[in-house]
Amino acid sequence: MKKISLEQEQFLLEKKRKKRIIYFFQFFIIAVFLLLWQFCSSNGFINSFLFSSPSKMLVTIHGLVIDGELYSHMMITLWEIFISFIISSFLAIFIAAILWWFPNLAKVTDPYLTILNSLPKVALGPLIIIWLGAGTFSIIFMSLLISVFVSILTIYHGFLNVSNSYIIMAKSFGASKWQLFQYVIFPYNRGNILSALKVNISMNFIGVIMGELLVSKKGIGYLIMYGSQVFNLDLVISCVFLLGIVSYLLYCIIQKIK
Repeated sequence: MKKISLEQEQFLLEKKRKKRIIYFFQFFIIAVFLLLWQFCSSNGFINSFLFSSPSKMLVTIHGLVIDGELYSHMMITLWEIFISFIISSFLAIFIAAILWWFPNLAKVTDPYLTILNSLPKVALGPLIIIWLGAGTFSIIFMSLLISVFVSILTIYHGFLNVSNSYIIMAKSFGASKWQLFQYVIFPYNRGNILSALKVNISMNFIGVIMGELLVSKKGIGYLIMYGSQVFNLDLVISCVFLLGIVSYLLYCIIQKIK
């Protein structure tokens, strides 16, 4: 086992110390927010019916767990997010590579990608329901519409921004276009692709919830819609809080990819 120097050990300890400080303040901010929220709700500074409270959220979430509803609804939402993420990530990388490979095709499709990316996808919801039916496929399709175009543009522009010195060096050694992509373009954009995936998982999350709000009879989005219809705002805010936790956990999973 290789022995590390005193300087290396001090550097690693300092790095761990800074990471612990960051985690502490991340936890501190949310803890202060929840305590202030509970205090204001309990003392009448805010309307607890409209804004709920952390204690009411805990009671609501506990009830969902006891009834077995939380697990079934959460699993459906996570499954839809997972399928959407896999499909949209593959499509984004594949289409971005195609556009890089064929520059003229990229020039032709550039305005269309920009238009499709800027379209209000939620406004297309009724059309999607009519075309594809009110089911899981519509929800996944909605998620793909929201996530895939921004990911394509992000990854493609990353491919274009590779340093010319690397490209010139590879070509000087006789690299083919495939070798250039395989050994220069793609590896150089590893960080950019991971960043695009982080954004992608968030967009998939938004797309799935929006789809569930429109058509689903299961899932966290459905619970939010149901809660708003029956004025159970504790249920609505609890589900939003749970979505925030799940979104953060999914982000952490993507961040662990090296």
